[in-house]
Amino acid sequence: MHTINGRLLSWASILEDTTREQAQRTATMPFVFPHVALMPDAHLGLGATVGSVIPTDGAIIPAAVGVDIGCGMAAVRTQFTADDLAGRELSPLHAQISRSVPLSAGGRNQKTRASAEPRIAELRAMPGIEQADVVAKHWPQQLGSLGSGNHFIEVSLDESDRVWAFLHSGSRGVGNKLAQRHIAVAREQCRRRFVELPDRDLAYLVEGEPEFDAYLEALLWAQRFAYLNREEMMDRVLDQLGRFLQADVERVEAIRCHHNYTARERHFGREVWLSRKGAISARPGEPGLIPGSMGAASYVVAGKGDVRSLHSAPHGAGRSHSRTAARKLFDRADLDARMAGVAWGESDAFLDEHPDAYKPIDQVMADAADLVEVRHVLRQVVNVKGN
Repeated sequence: MHTINGRLLSWASILEDTTREQAQRTATMPFVFPHVALMPDAHLGLGATVGSVIPTDGAIIPAAVGVDIGCGMAAVRTQFTADDLAGRELSPLHAQISRSVPLSAGGRNQKTRASAEPRIAELRAMPGIEQADVVAKHWPQQLGSLGSGNHFIEVSLDESDRVWAFLHSGSRGVGNKLAQRHIAVAREQCRRRFVELPDRDLAYLVEGEPEFDAYLEALLWAQRFAYLNREEMMDRVLDQLGRFLQADVERVEAIRCHHNYTARERHFGREVWLSRKGAISARPGEPGLIPGSMGAASYVVAGKGDVRSLHSAPHGAGRSHSRTAARKLFDRADLDARMAGVAWGESDAFLDEHPDAYKPIDQVMADAADLVEVRHVLRQVVNVKGN
């Protein structure tokens, strides 16, 4: 752990100057208490740094949560082993999953499935539904869809050759639109108050005011949507895995975690709003998931409860090159070589997800040694992404 200043602590051994400067601006906000914690995968983000943990007293910064509210992970260990997959061509399983789960940024279900109906009913009964209906009337069709970018579905093997299903996604278009709506409200509120901000994306909402309450309502709704979205996808993935192996899937172990969210937590003797933007909760013994980049290892972990990190840990590898830069730096032949032995999309569309566009996951995990202990190391054999 490195102390950059009294209000900014960092666990990142790889930290660009622009990222550090961005985090320092966040740490100057007067309602931050006690400090901002930068995770090992920290990198430049919109307004607030991706891979940062931001505790605030009496205010929330919507852009510090981000536009993919509730983004996170889900993983299930099955009863299957590598022996069950041995000798099988896995590209048909990749194709089955790709047909079952809508991919890409605009991908959505043509109609809602019966399995999704109870989840949709739960969301319709929650506060915040009126806002969701206004910004994205087709949100029910988004439930059970993946998205694009670094969102993925994987079938992986652990160190004991046991088969896991692992996926990463968030609140899709509806969460993005809710976030954008309240980021704009926060900017207007600060403009109206003549607040001078070190970054316009650090605009905040003040607790006790209607605008704060409206954001919190939308936030909690979108976080639940993201969770249920992953549950719906996992049901479909396991169904396809069972069909592929011609056996019912047993869910031996299941782990779920958000990594873009806000929760009410107590730290250093005070109740705060804790926003984790690209970070997971890591209380003592708490299970968590830290994926590597495409073609790299992923980790099932347990938190160590480090109080300085605000009980937090990294959420992944963290980008070291922008998507535009990655497309210029890396070529398809190298990506093909890096993905050897994995059934994947085999497309130039994924050049910006090249493993070297991210920080080395081994270094991130070494930096996180005081934050989590590793329980399982996963290596992917199927990788599904949207483009």
